[in-house]
Amino acid sequence: MTKPRIIVGISGASGAIYGKRCLEILRDAGVESHLVISKSGVLTIEQELGCSANEIKALADVVHAPGNIGASCSSGSFKTLGMIVAPCSMRSLAEIATGVTSSLLTRAAEVTLKERRRLVLLARETPLTLTHLRNMQSVTEMGGIVMPPVPALYAHPKSIDEMVDHTVGRALDLFDLDVGLVRRWNGLTTP
Repeated sequence: MTKPRIIVGISGASGAIYGKRCLEILRDAGVESHLVISKSGVLTIEQELGCSANEIKALADVVHAPGNIGASCSSGSFKTLGMIVAPCSMRSLAEIATGVTSSLLTRAAEVTLKERRRLVLLARETPLTLTHLRNMQSVTEMGGIVMPPVPALYAHPKSIDEMVDHTVGRALDLFDLDVGLVRRWNGLTTP
């Protein structure tokens, strides 16, 4: 692996902007991105972002079809820093938690776990059921990181874009990639 690689999954949960921004940031940081968009993810991209999935795919270095279980990222021998699923639907979370995968997105996540690589799931749902919580616990016990995209209000974001950047920056911190987007906490300020 000559340059670092990360697999990016975009599922059908609300929050496609996180996956889009992640791809833009990885591109700008010189990190090779391998993208898998679920079928529902395509619909969410079109609905929320007002663009086509092809426009999002153009941001990635390599795009894999969700049904291509033979893709490079379906094997542990394919070296990566890990995988981020942004956003991660509760269905994708459940498949990852149980190991019953039905697409390349969840297969690649399963492979990431079995290889003990970093898996970060920007889980998008509220309120949470007991099943959701148990699946999050299961993934966490397997070594994954469940990171709901909760805005850091201490950073005083002035726009949705700033909130998204902070969240994606913090998620990429988990891969030891400091992309310069996170307003770091420096302690309380005095009024």
